[in-house]
Amino acid sequence: MPLTALQIGVVGLGHMGGAFARNLLADGLHVLAFDRNPTHVAALRKEGAYGVADMADLCACDIVVSSLPDDHALEAVALNQGGLVDVMRKDAIHISMSTISPGLSRRLAEAHAVRRQGYVAAPVLGNPDLAHSRKLFVLAGGHPNSIERARPVLKRLGQRVFVISDDAAAANLMKLAGNVLTNSLFDGKVHKAYGGKILHEHYSPAGMTVPLAVKDLRLALAEAEREAVPMPAASLVHDRLVGVVARGWTDLDWSALGLLAALDAGLASIFLETTNRA
Repeated sequence: MPLTALQIGVVGLGHMGGAFARNLLADGLHVLAFDRNPTHVAALRKEGAYGVADMADLCACDIVVSSLPDDHALEAVALNQGGLVDVMRKDAIHISMSTISPGLSRRLAEAHAVRRQGYVAAPVLGNPDLAHSRKLFVLAGGHPNSIERARPVLKRLGQRVFVISDDAAAANLMKLAGNVLTNSLFDGKVHKAYGGKILHEHYSPAGMTVPLAVKDLRLALAEAEREAVPMPAASLVHDRLVGVVARGWTDLDWSALGLLAALDAGLASIFLETTNRA
């Protein structure tokens, strides 16, 4: 079946999910948009999406892309009564592009398999700006048949798709590892971008906000503890990001680590002087 003939659901229309939905619409695809915030749905409806008010309205979708902030949100949307596992038809595919724990990813794969549905874990490396410009790197894990069926959609959402494993959870583990690597991974573009923001004190607008970064590191550290792998540097970064949250800078991103260091050192900051955040 041609991609343009498929019905594609997008669940979660925040910065990332909204970018995914808009890119699919720009390619002329039929998009059904769902979010618990009706304002997000209304905005996508104006751009050509078919807005739905209930999860059950996604029952005719061939593929459903979810982009949600954490395990709790995705579990509620996918595994609770009336969630994706219940409403998706047989042979439909759920593509989870959220940064979630490998444990939840395994549970999702098992739950979808019981219903004879496909599941692909496809977390991404990149921020909302890269999502809008389709410059994300997509890390895909799942049954080979499901990945191949999902690939045409994934290729429209990033610049390259890396198939990690037929174990969906391995893609989520790779995503968590990617968050704490430097220029050994994809030339360190993310780290260079945030480093530039620190250098020029361009802390706003944010890429991935601090609470999401804290969540990602918490997941990585939990997996490291489960495997008895010490990650002292990641622990330090996690604690420093918690310090950013304590300052009330939850609308900023990773680059706020530079701002926190400057403040601790007693250095002047144009950003602080102009925004009254000190």
